[in-house]
Amino acid sequence: MTSKSFNTISFQKKKRTGSNYFMLTPEELAKKYPLLATINSPSDLKEFDVEQLQEVAQEVRHVIIEVASHNGGHLASPLGAVEMTVALHYVYDLAKDHVVWDVGHQAHAHKILTGRFSEFHTLRRKGGISGYPSRFESEYDSFGTGHSSTSISAGLGMVTAANLQGDEDRRAIAVIGDGAMTGGMAFEALAHAGHLNKNLIVVLNDNDMSISKNVGALSSYLSRLITGGLYTRAKGDIKSFMEHMIGDKLFDVARRLEHQFKHMIVPGVLFEELGFRYIGPVDGNDVPTLVECLKNLKDTKKPILFHCVTQKGKGYPYAEEDPLAYHGVGPYDIDTGTQHASKVVDGDDASSFTDAFASAMIEIAKSDDKVVGITAAMPTGTGLSKFEKQFPDRFFDVGICEQHAVTFAAGLAAQGMKPVAAIYSTFLQRGYDQYVHDVCLQNLPVVFAIDRAGLVGEDSPTQQGAFDISFLRAIPNIQVLVPRDNVDTRLALHWALGQDSPVAFRYARCKGPTIGDTRDRDVSRGEILREGTDAYFLAVGPVLSTCLQVAEALEPAGISLGVADARFVKPLDTELINQIAHLPLITVEENTLEGGFGSAVMEYFESENRLHELRIRRIGIPDRFLPHSTRAEQLEDAGLGADSLERVARAVLADIIPQP
Repeated sequence: MTSKSFNTISFQKKKRTGSNYFMLTPEELAKKYPLLATINSPSDLKEFDVEQLQEVAQEVRHVIIEVASHNGGHLASPLGAVEMTVALHYVYDLAKDHVVWDVGHQAHAHKILTGRFSEFHTLRRKGGISGYPSRFESEYDSFGTGHSSTSISAGLGMVTAANLQGDEDRRAIAVIGDGAMTGGMAFEALAHAGHLNKNLIVVLNDNDMSISKNVGALSSYLSRLITGGLYTRAKGDIKSFMEHMIGDKLFDVARRLEHQFKHMIVPGVLFEELGFRYIGPVDGNDVPTLVECLKNLKDTKKPILFHCVTQKGKGYPYAEEDPLAYHGVGPYDIDTGTQHASKVVDGDDASSFTDAFASAMIEIAKSDDKVVGITAAMPTGTGLSKFEKQFPDRFFDVGICEQHAVTFAAGLAAQGMKPVAAIYSTFLQRGYDQYVHDVCLQNLPVVFAIDRAGLVGEDSPTQQGAFDISFLRAIPNIQVLVPRDNVDTRLALHWALGQDSPVAFRYARCKGPTIGDTRDRDVSRGEILREGTDAYFLAVGPVLSTCLQVAEALEPAGISLGVADARFVKPLDTELINQIAHLPLITVEENTLEGGFGSAVMEYFESENRLHELRIRRIGIPDRFLPHSTRAEQLEDAGLGADSLERVARAVLADIIPQP
């Protein structure tokens, strides 16, 4: 990739809490960003004239690019939403009106303009600000966001609450992307909002298309004309004239003709039919046009759909050319766009669990034409984009519609296909009803490949996959296993596709280095990886690597710890568990302790009336939402790091083995 000129802003580096990041003094901030340095709240933005707002937008864009180059995270989406955000904060009173951001990718500029500019360099860092809106972080983050398609529902609830409390003037503005608009919840909310006829504005941030100069200019002109009130008054005057001049029957005919004509020429007729007044499309990167339109819409007290077309990656050439590649990035060089090689903690030669899954899908599909892959708007993240290239007719991206994805898979399975639904753990939560009723209740052989299971690092608590073991194992007919490495992942998929009932296997967002012997593995049962005479780690997933590390480290101290891979959460390999249960057990899982793998072990002994025999300590994710930080930091905070596991092992044995 060739170097492109970009007016970068230099930051000094400083080391804090074990991480490298940059910081400017207040004086340096004021010099580099003269306009942003004066904005401590959205009200300060109103002191500028419209011409200066474009300069504000440019400063915001520079900050986003520079911070992402150091911290990684979302880039293309927040860059496209900068001008739209500036205009919204300029026109509306955020001390009174609510702006709800759908999916936090859009909200970076919002954070910078709402008093968090000086600490924006801590974005996604431990102890720093979140990459998503959070009610715990700022009064201006009116609603927390992580999963998509929620903004319209939340905004409608807020404006309805204001009305019920006697405030008829408060507005709610829901900013939703075109991708999030594919979610069924968004349309449920649109239908309800149109019915209630509340003071709600839905800003559709459409970054999946572009407007040519001529169309853009004409569209902006018509939008300003319509929002200015002339169109609305004229329409009302004509209706009044026709009602007086012609009979009711003829008027009904004219109304039907108008309805049919509007279907042919009005692009937002769907929204009009749902009870919204559609405005647009307008250029969402043109600040003056946005400000004028929003001012004209400000006093309209009925549902409005304001359609803004933005350019994803706006202002950074590499992100403009390839917005998909720059949607989410690691640290990168601004001048070249080259992402820095990330440090591999889990083995330099290991592929990720996701890569192993994708390769196995392709391998199996070559010999079995009944295998199909399904994802919900995450083809790249789940690895299925590789499957799509080889089997386009057997790949289905259903959009941000997890509920539909699950039932669609059930329908395929009911007719003899072998569907594999690859869905992030945190997003599968949205398809839980369908998982219960449409798959498990009917005992249909759908395979769930659950990506991002466990702790996911710098993304917000909304993205943690901490609960899937608990909610999956509660339902009859499902089998749940947890591969420990890339070899297990491949074998697990082969095994799962041979079952005649639902199967779920979950894997982490990390490398999957080979753990233990690869010869003659049987993934249908557990496995003892290391014999012990004092106690056993009984674990599932990649944390087994850490368990082995701790066991080896304690051996010179005369402590003999065994390590067993339970592999299955449901049904448990009780033969394996009974083989080692004469010794104290330390169960380890990357899932919440409530209802998790450790709970399953205890429930087994209780069902056998043998709970009194069991000496057990359960280790897992505590009963709280873990804040964003690196995955390694989160594992340590949850007690799943090597140091934490060693402390627990020593404590358990101290209760049993007399100390000298």
